[in-house]
Amino acid sequence: MNLEIRRDLWEYLAATEKTVVMYGMGNGADKILRACASKGIEVSAFFASDGFVRGHLFHGQPVRSWSEIKELYGAGNVIVLLSFGTSRPEVLENIERIAAEAELYAPDVPAFGEGLFDRAFFEAHREEIEAAYALLSDETSRGIFENVLNFKLTGDIRYLKNAESDREETLLTLVRPREIRVAADLGAYNGDTARELLEHAEGALETVVAMEPDARNFRKLEAYAAQELRAQVLPHNVGAWSERTTLYFDDSGNRNASFESNRSSTLAERPVKRKSIEADTLDHILEGRAVDYIKYDVEGSEREALLGSAQTIRACHPRLLVSLYHRNEDLFALPLLVKALFPAYQGFYLRRFAGVPAWDLNLYVLP
Repeated sequence: MNLEIRRDLWEYLAATEKTVVMYGMGNGADKILRACASKGIEVSAFFASDGFVRGHLFHGQPVRSWSEIKELYGAGNVIVLLSFGTSRPEVLENIERIAAEAELYAPDVPAFGEGLFDRAFFEAHREEIEAAYALLSDETSRGIFENVLNFKLTGDIRYLKNAESDREETLLTLVRPREIRVAADLGAYNGDTARELLEHAEGALETVVAMEPDARNFRKLEAYAAQELRAQVLPHNVGAWSERTTLYFDDSGNRNASFESNRSSTLAERPVKRKSIEADTLDHILEGRAVDYIKYDVEGSEREALLGSAQTIRACHPRLLVSLYHRNEDLFALPLLVKALFPAYQGFYLRRFAGVPAWDLNLYVLP
């Protein structure tokens, strides 16, 4: 495993004499600010993309433009911390323009859970990280793993450019929609995964069992299911979990809404639309029906959702897609969990699609 770091991003920032500024606001910025405070790192200013600068304040400071930051400090005298995620090409281009003028890093803070993927975390989990790396089945996967690991430790977005995969090629070679008759979509959002599968299935796909806990997302999913004629889409307004139970849910209507137990303590004071919702296992939803493919993108609940699918996986040996980017430990803990639960599975492949930070990182597991 090829690691290039000598010190992590937080150690570097704590030692720098440059002025640290933050690009962006919101939940990501709050998490990064808390991490900086814990490491003794001062953030001196905030700026936003030009279209979002409206004279408002963030944490009591004016939100400036990049031009104003350069005028105040000089581009060569600042370190820019990117505090939001995006896969939009025009936004990525703007990030690259700023990175060409000044030092820019994207600190890796988890979407769910606590702590940082810093050097201490890496050393504490080195054996598990090496064991997960050893599971990978091809050089592409190993290269992605190394680049993502280097990114998490350094915040250097150049590593992410070296870890990009082609979405359609991944779909055709690892998911193989033409071989899927029944799919289960855990974290179905508005039906986008079902649409993508059907566009490439060439008539093979007959049924998509779709689980989505968020009420507003579920209404969109239901509307899509009602008009989809190419296959039967069966929407279930439940969260994927390890048992049948009732949980509290952040019903905020966005793609990152999740069970309240997944919420970071950094956001504890942020308002949340809290409601109770049924959680269920895929095993119970399917009631013994066979399935050829299962996708897990359940906003930090992947471990529980896998446990709730164990009977189905052992009976049917479907192909699996497991998201690995919600929690610090997902990169290594989820591949090791899959192997421990289902030792017959031999093909472990990593692919990651364009964007910042290291989101859209998926494990594809083949029996």
